[in-house]
Amino acid sequence: MGTLRELYPIPNIDKSWSVPQDFTTLFDWDYDEGRTTLMHLYQKGKDMQWDAVNRIDWTQELDFENPMQMPEEANAIFGSPMWDKMNKSEKREFRRHSQAWNISQFMQGEQAALICAAKIVQQVPDLDAKFYASTQVMDEARHVEAYKNLLTKFGVAYPMTAPLQQLIDQALRDSRWDMTYLAMQVVIEGLALAAFGTIRDVAQNPLARMVNAYVMEDEARHVAFGRLSLRDYYPTLTDAERDEREEFLVEACYLMRDRFQAREVFEVMGLPVDECVKYVEQSATMQLFRTFLFQRIVPIVKDIGLWGPRIQKAYVDMGVMHFSELDLDELSSQDEKIAAEFDEQNQDVRTAYVQSVAGHAE
Repeated sequence: MGTLRELYPIPNIDKSWSVPQDFTTLFDWDYDEGRTTLMHLYQKGKDMQWDAVNRIDWTQELDFENPMQMPEEANAIFGSPMWDKMNKSEKREFRRHSQAWNISQFMQGEQAALICAAKIVQQVPDLDAKFYASTQVMDEARHVEAYKNLLTKFGVAYPMTAPLQQLIDQALRDSRWDMTYLAMQVVIEGLALAAFGTIRDVAQNPLARMVNAYVMEDEARHVAFGRLSLRDYYPTLTDAERDEREEFLVEACYLMRDRFQAREVFEVMGLPVDECVKYVEQSATMQLFRTFLFQRIVPIVKDIGLWGPRIQKAYVDMGVMHFSELDLDELSSQDEKIAAEFDEQNQDVRTAYVQSVAGHAE
């Protein structure tokens, strides 16, 4: 097989994307012991490195009719006139493309996180933050690898959506190190955790669930990294500086909430795009999903101290204010526990396979 880009059903996609940047690379000559909490997180990041080749059983396949074996209601236009007009074969293709679009955005976001983490290593002033960010660079490379391997099993992939590209462009171009954190560690990673969790907890395909569970285990640490760094930094800002960041954050949250339209899938499938988007916007299922996406973001924002009237008004408007009371550490512990359970299940399967082969050999 050639490149993954050859699986894009959309013609004339550029081979690369160049984002000019202007920021200062900082060296830290103190080499002090750093913040205890962040150094503990750095140690955890080292201890919990894993290999996407060995940890995941890539011999498993996706389902032909429904690749990740998601509930029918998870299809964005399920129940619409457009859906009802499709025959069995067309519905099967729509499932394949819409699920591949979803995983594609995960993969595209992980490459963005890889680049942003590398930027943080250069730009952040404290050595303890540089240390942890360096482990995140490796994590994100592994996530791109895992999602790329998963996408090859779909046989189709999609480029980055315009809203996601817009936010990443802003994060990379901004010369202030905390803005990279805010866009990536808080908004994009926080939203991704919730989206990954939907597949981990709702899908029935073992491979799709496993990939997302293992990625979530890492992402929970990345979000904690953003929390620890920004929680220390934001109290030092002026009111005007905090207001500017809250304004950016509100815009970023609305941008990410509204990016789950999958217009590209509707175009490729030859469906009436505007009708499909209108149905998706009014769908109770999609509204619930968009609300759930902020499960991790809202308590993070509250924790780092960007909790002014503008932010709270936006979250009330989105119907996500109730997430502010969630325990982020408990959610992170649960992510690690579920990943460990997948390790146990995978080991049981591999052991049974080895025993089966040995039995036939006798």
